[in-house]
Formats: sequence, C-alpha cells, structure tokens
Amino acid sequence: MGPGDPELVTVKAVRVLREADAVVVPVMDTGEIGRAEATVRHHADSAKIVRVVFALNEREDRARREAAWDAAGARVAELLREGDGGTVAFATIGDPNVYSTFTYLAHTLRELVADLTVETVPGITAMQDLAARSGTVLAEGTEPLTLVPVTAGAEVLKEALAGPGTVVAYKFGRLAEQVKDALRRSGREGDAVWGAALGLEAEQLSTPGTPLPERLPYLSTLIAPVRREGRGGKL
Repeated sequence: MGPGDPELVTVKAVRVLREADAVVVPVMDTGEIGRAEATVRHHADSAKIVRVVFALNEREDRARREAAWDAAGARVAELLREGDGGTVAFATIGDPNVYSTFTYLAHTLRELVADLTVETVPGITAMQDLAARSGTVLAEGTEPLTLVPVTAGAEVLKEALAGPGTVVAYKFGRLAEQVKDALRRSGREGDAVWGAALGLEAEQLSTPGTPLPERLPYLSTLIAPVRREGRGGKL
C-alpha cells in the first residue's frame, strides 16, 4: 500500500484490491483504522474489507504476539476456503517483503492451506517517499545503501553510519535520542533528514540538519546520506 499517501499505490496493487474476493487489513487490538486500511479505503469497496487483529502494538510478549498471528492465519485460511479457489488480498504498508506483517501471515498460511499460491505486489517504501519529498539521493555510482531497523539496537546503527554509503533508519521514533547521538558521533547530523506520516495530514518532514526531537512516531524514517564531491564522484 506504499507509505500512506493514497497516490503512492501502484496500478497493479489497485487492480488486485478491486479483483480480490476479500481484502484483509491488519489492525491493532485497540481497533483503530491503521494506515494500510485507510489507504485501501481510497481504492476498494469497503464492504470487502476484513479487519484482522495482528497485535501490531505488542513488542515484548512473544506468546501473545504469536497467538495473534495464529488467529489471523486461521481467519484468512477460513476466507480462502469460503472463496473456493478465489483470491484474498492482504494490505500492508510499504512493500510486503520489507519488514512487513505479511511475511508472518504467509508463513502461517503455507502450513494451514494446501496448494496455496502466494504472490506479492511490490510497493513504494518509506525511504523512497522520504528521499523524494526531501530531495535526497539515496545512492549513486558504486555507493552501497544500508537499511537498519533501530529496534535492533543503536549499536547496529552506529556500525552502519561508520561505513560507506547512505544509511536509512527505520522504526526509530521511540529511540530518537539514541539516533541523535549516533548521528553526532558519525558526523552525519548536518546532512540527515527525517520524516513521519509522509503524505498524510500529520506529516512531519525535516530539512537537512534539523535536530531530531526527543520523540517521534514509531514508524519514522531517517536518511543519513553519504558526502559526495562533484558530479559522478562515486562512479
């Protein structure tokens, strides 16, 4: 479903949503409409939307989280059987193969449904959206591009920032102070840009070098570009 802006959904994704017999959207157990569901509602009939709890806000209780995955898998398996060979779409923000709840569901369903066909439709990622909105080049020439989930720990980010190429940080909103420290230590704070809720009413988008606030939404993205000298300097 892309990062949230309804216009950043591919033509293929819209076709799949409209042709599917049901569209499953992941929700937190608190019940509010999430970003994926909100995007779906711009492009598909709301009558075919099936809301399935994924305990998306559960970070510590592994047993509770996996119980939610099992329940979600059972519900989708039920929808597939009811459809008798039809199609069930699953809506996820960003790309389904990049830090997505979809991978947990697919893993579960392969064990529950015989002869299941699983296909993914690529989506625009938050780092691409932030790069476009901020005018930041992610990579050129021979530069590597490193994507780090800060939930893995600030040390992982520090190691990436010490290396070559641009570094992208995901899921760092609650750890903004640690990210700020890592940027300062690496000398990249002057060029970094960050954003959250891009393309939405609550959008936050920085200019290069804007200090990180103490706290940001969980799904925040940061780009720390590598320094470049002249045109084609990394070829």
